Amino acid sequence: MMLLLSLLASFSVFSLMAVGGAITLIPEMHHYVVESHHWMSGQEFAALFAIAQAAPGPNVLVVSLIGWKVAGLAGACAATVGMCGPSSLLCYYVAQLWQRWHASPWRRAIERGLAPLTIGLVAGSAMLMSEAANQHWTGWLLCAGSTVLAWRTRINPLWLLAGGALLGFAGWI
Repeated sequence: MMLLLSLLASFSVFSLMAVGGAITLIPEMHHYVVESHHWMSGQEFAALFAIAQAAPGPNVLVVSLIGWKVAGLAGACAATVGMCGPSSLLCYYVAQLWQRWHASPWRRAIERGLAPLTIGLVAGSAMLMSEAANQHWTGWLLCAGSTVLAWRTRINPLWLLAGGALLGFAGWI
């Protein structure tokens, strides 16, 4: 029961910090479940993240998978409710105020300030996942190549994931 309450409370706090979505908090979630509580290894965390990203649906799916790994179905529910509940309530009330002051200069300033913050949080998440998943230089090469292809082309990222999986299956990564 204490484990479920811990998941609920922690992901409730994460929920209120998730500027740009759950994916921006990957480093903090990693620190919490891998380094602080030792509920899983860094590689297990990276694998859950990869599964969540490959699956259709919202990025918050990674939270459900973390909860599932830690405490089964009840853990998945506790982590997901914790991550979605508080931010949803806050969003509802802030949206009402946001619409009321749509022409305010401070609203535009906040919007401009949140964009670089979100980019930095996503970049930090990408670096953490790369460090956890890449144990050899070939993994870093694959990561860099995939990043360039995703950035410069219109290749569906699922093809990049499939290519990486095939290289891993062949033993090259």
